[in-house]
Amino acid sequence: MNLLLDTHALLWWLLGHTSLSVPARDAIGDASNDIFVSAASAWEITTKVRIGKLPDVVDIAQNLAATVEAQGFVPISISFAHGQMAGSLPGPHRDPFDRMLAAQAMGDDLVLVSNEQRFDAYGVRRLW
Repeated sequence: MNLLLDTHALLWWLLGHTSLSVPARDAIGDASNDIFVSAASAWEITTKVRIGKLPDVVDIAQNLAATVEAQGFVPISISFAHGQMAGSLPGPHRDPFDRMLAAQAMGDDLVLVSNEQRFDAYGVRRLW
C-alpha cells in the first residue's frame, strides 16, 4: 500500500506518541508499504516551529529531510498539478497544508494516514 502521512501522523510516528492509532502505526511499520511525506508537511512543521506552535519538535524540524530519509520514507515535492488541484478543491476548508495533502493523495493515488475526517468529503482514501 502507498501511504501519505498527514503532518500529525508523521510527528506522532517520529515521537512514538500514543495518539497514533494502532492501524496507522501498523501500516507505517509494515515494510511492504511505501510511506510518503509531502513537502507540505515540511513547510507546515517548520512554519509552526518558527511561530512557536510546535516547540517540542525543534530538533526534528532542523533535521527533517535526514529524519525522513532515515525512516526510509519517500519525500514528495509539490508539483504544478498538485497546486492547481489543491486550489481547485471545493468547499470551505481553508488550511492550505490539508488542501495540498488531499490533492497529493488523490492525484498520486495514495492512502492518506490522518485522523481528520474532513478529508472524507473530498473522496480521499484515508487510513486511521
